[in-house]
Amino acid sequence: MKSLGSIRRSFSPWTDPSSKPFISFRNVTKRFGDFVAVDDLSLDIYTREFHALLGASGCGKSTLLRMLAGFEQPTSGEIILDGQNLAGIPPYRRPVNMMFQSYALFPHMTVETNIAFGLKQDGMPKPAIAERVTQMLKLVKMEQFAKRKPHQLSGGQRQRVALARSLAKQPKVLLLDEPLGALDKKLREETQFELMDLQQDLGLTFVVVTHDQEEAMTMADRIAVMAHGKVIQVATPAEIYEAPNSRFVADFIGDVNIFDGTVSRAQASEIRIEADAGFAIEAASSEHPSEGAKAGFAIRPEKIRVGRQVPAGSPVNAAEGELWDIAYLGDMTVYHVKLNSGKVVKASSLNAVRAVEDPLGYDQKVWISFDRDAGVVLKD
Repeated sequence: MKSLGSIRRSFSPWTDPSSKPFISFRNVTKRFGDFVAVDDLSLDIYTREFHALLGASGCGKSTLLRMLAGFEQPTSGEIILDGQNLAGIPPYRRPVNMMFQSYALFPHMTVETNIAFGLKQDGMPKPAIAERVTQMLKLVKMEQFAKRKPHQLSGGQRQRVALARSLAKQPKVLLLDEPLGALDKKLREETQFELMDLQQDLGLTFVVVTHDQEEAMTMADRIAVMAHGKVIQVATPAEIYEAPNSRFVADFIGDVNIFDGTVSRAQASEIRIEADAGFAIEAASSEHPSEGAKAGFAIRPEKIRVGRQVPAGSPVNAAEGELWDIAYLGDMTVYHVKLNSGKVVKASSLNAVRAVEDPLGYDQKVWISFDRDAGVVLKD
């Protein structure tokens, strides 16, 4: 069985027509004066899904999260959670909890009293509060720090306390607004996997807002790529990366080379594009632009081969150029090849061995090449 990328788990209720969404945004619009932050947006999220809202600043993702939490109200449209329309329901009555980027811990309270705060506000009996706090401290591995105050903790430890406080009230949905932005790179990467494991162990629905592509790709079951208040594509990380539905998504997610050109042949499962970069591209494609139409072809750097020799037996999907730049990144090497047409192409290769015989060098004449199914024809 072929798949686009590795499969983290078999969980995929969105592929089952009988599955009902747990959260539904139905034609939701949010205006702030003349500015449209969210524009007639519809989106479904399923029970136990780890869903990421991904986009650049100002795309509407945080506004969408705040409307789900109840801190903002839609100008029009509906938000449905577990079959209930959330219109008019205040934040404290909603079965959701939100973890903010700043963590918003009370500086004068200890770790355990920070975690207990919401439970006390709800009038939970003291013995039950103590038991729940103990459970949360164990869950986030912070038992030995229970008596400390926030200023005595590292950034990663404060993040864990904020997470424990958010989970203490056992919400149906946990909302995370840029939750790892304050952590350093190594700790952020470690915490991403901890959040994934925690979400699956608890069986909760997580909705995370982030502008970090790697963060979304790592943690989420599905990603909603947003721009200008709209959802551009909703799919699994592998589908977003390997099969973007537009030029915007292809360019926004990861590194990509885009070749523009004119369609010279369009068949049922293959297309030929005469690229402006000076060579012909033949690609497996279900898209059927007409002959003579303009088209784009997107291919990731790791799908492109770089070599000294003309690729054998292939008059297409290959072009000659000059090696302009080389970056050794440890796990991989990145090449910038300037084609004879002047277009610069980015390619990369995994450094699977420590020593390389006769490595490529600057200013060498090289050929790039790729397979017919290595890239995707773009709709726009």
